[in-house]
Amino acid sequence: MKSNVKVLVVILSTLMSLAGCSSLGPKTVVDDSFDYTGVLGDSWKKRMLFNTVRVRYGDTPVFLDVASVINQYSLETGISVSGQWAKSYAGDNFLGMGGHGTYIDRPTITYIPLSGEKFARSLMRPLPPSAVMSMIEAGYPINFILRACVESVNGIKNRSGGALRARPADTEYYPLLERLQRIQNSGTIGLRVQKGKDGDAVVMTMRGKDAASVQEDTLAVRKTLGLDPAADEFSVVYGSMNKDDKELAVLTRSLLQIIANVASQIEVPDAHVAAKIVNPTMPDLESDGTQAPRIRILSSAAKPENAFVAVPYQSHWFYIENSDISSKWLFSFLMFLFSLTETGGKEGAPIVTISAGG
Repeated sequence: MKSNVKVLVVILSTLMSLAGCSSLGPKTVVDDSFDYTGVLGDSWKKRMLFNTVRVRYGDTPVFLDVASVINQYSLETGISVSGQWAKSYAGDNFLGMGGHGTYIDRPTITYIPLSGEKFARSLMRPLPPSAVMSMIEAGYPINFILRACVESVNGIKNRSGGALRARPADTEYYPLLERLQRIQNSGTIGLRVQKGKDGDAVVMTMRGKDAASVQEDTLAVRKTLGLDPAADEFSVVYGSMNKDDKELAVLTRSLLQIIANVASQIEVPDAHVAAKIVNPTMPDLESDGTQAPRIRILSSAAKPENAFVAVPYQSHWFYIENSDISSKWLFSFLMFLFSLTETGGKEGAPIVTISAGG
């Protein structure tokens, strides 16, 4: 009988230690933060690609904000133990044990569609020239920024892939970008923000005399843009034409225009073109006449394997290859621009609330 009592004590101690386990809360923080970060990031990529494809097909883009993420955990446990020892001629003893446990995981995600004033401000407002120039000052390649985010510089027009105004770039535009890139690589171009009577003004400096290796490029850039060949500083303003030879007029694009130009490079299925549900892909030609799209978004009838991002639309899959580094970089930059232009509303970033108890 004493041995039975010892066994009961050991069992009770083990069960009580299990029932009194530490709270779930601290254990879930690391896993949840990484899991939700990854899932929200993948969801954002898919929504951006999906809307880019919709624009390509003349469909309306619909963007959603993840307003909040609430996850509630609940763990309930219970233990019951009963026993009876009695002397009997048969020597029978009785020991009864019972237990129960309930685990509940209730994630709640709230989406808010971007519409109305916020939608218009986020998608249709042109990027401020100061933001474009700040990206160049931060080290982004100037030929990439002016190719993706700018419609024209001092009246020289970039390629436009929008369905309503599709056109190739002016013959001077891409050679201009190549020269500007060489000048940027030499460290000759600089930017400065100074206070003015109408607010902050951006000034671009271009000192060709300080870098002999790019003097030919700086002179050619000044001639192409109609800038004073002797001036070192030029005011940067928003507009299609400069008012004098000391001003750089930059006509920037809105995010919707940028998406439309990216969408125009999607390689759509031939069957969709033949059915006239989408226009043929407009080639993106370099200054030497070769075709080199900035981003490659492919399509296939079957779901691609190991894609960077893939979405279904019109019975086909549209995707970016995981091995296409330049396309991945440009697509990530597009998502960065979206966060840069979304300035309205009182809503903050998505709030992740995790309630975990044990």
